[in-house]
Amino acid sequence: MSRQVFLYDPPDRFVAGTVGLPGRRTFFLQASGSGRTTSVALEKAQVEALAERIDELLDEVVRRTGGNAPVPAVAPVEVADTAPLSAPVDEEFRVGTMALAWDGEEQRMVVEAQALVELDADSEEDLAAAEERLMQDDVNGPPMLRVRLTGAMARAFAKRALDVVNAGRPPCPLCSLPLDPEGHVCPRQNGYRREV
Repeated sequence: MSRQVFLYDPPDRFVAGTVGLPGRRTFFLQASGSGRTTSVALEKAQVEALAERIDELLDEVVRRTGGNAPVPAVAPVEVADTAPLSAPVDEEFRVGTMALAWDGEEQRMVVEAQALVELDADSEEDLAAAEERLMQDDVNGPPMLRVRLTGAMARAFAKRALDVVNAGRPPCPLCSLPLDPEGHVCPRQNGYRREV
């Protein structure tokens, strides 16, 4: 079966969002445009890492171009998106591998999220070779979401993604693990339950 690529160049909307209550949230990337919407599930840590790397890459683009790239220093207010995910949220796939790039000719951030796949390998070398073949297989590889964003859209995405990540359960002041509404077993209190 040939690879399915969900391409948005550019999207009308590209956001990170969640479904569910804090502590039990499922994280999604959602791209919309031309009358279609694609939602892919991923882990909270992946959303946070993606947002941080986007900001770092945009900062590097600004630094290398001497400020001549069309990349704002902070997320512009006029492109901020605080609306919830578009319903229905139908998961196309769960993200395994992500990639970022800056297209200098088009002045666009390229975000790729590839479906999680399980690889069978007998050794570390076999696993590395299988991963490399998978990444190079444009025809038969796993499904992929590819989004091309302007600098302003990328900054706005990163800001919202970090806001979504930080909107979860508050951290314990002693151990920094998330507090549950039912209470918290804090390792720094030798396992005693801490009431909120």
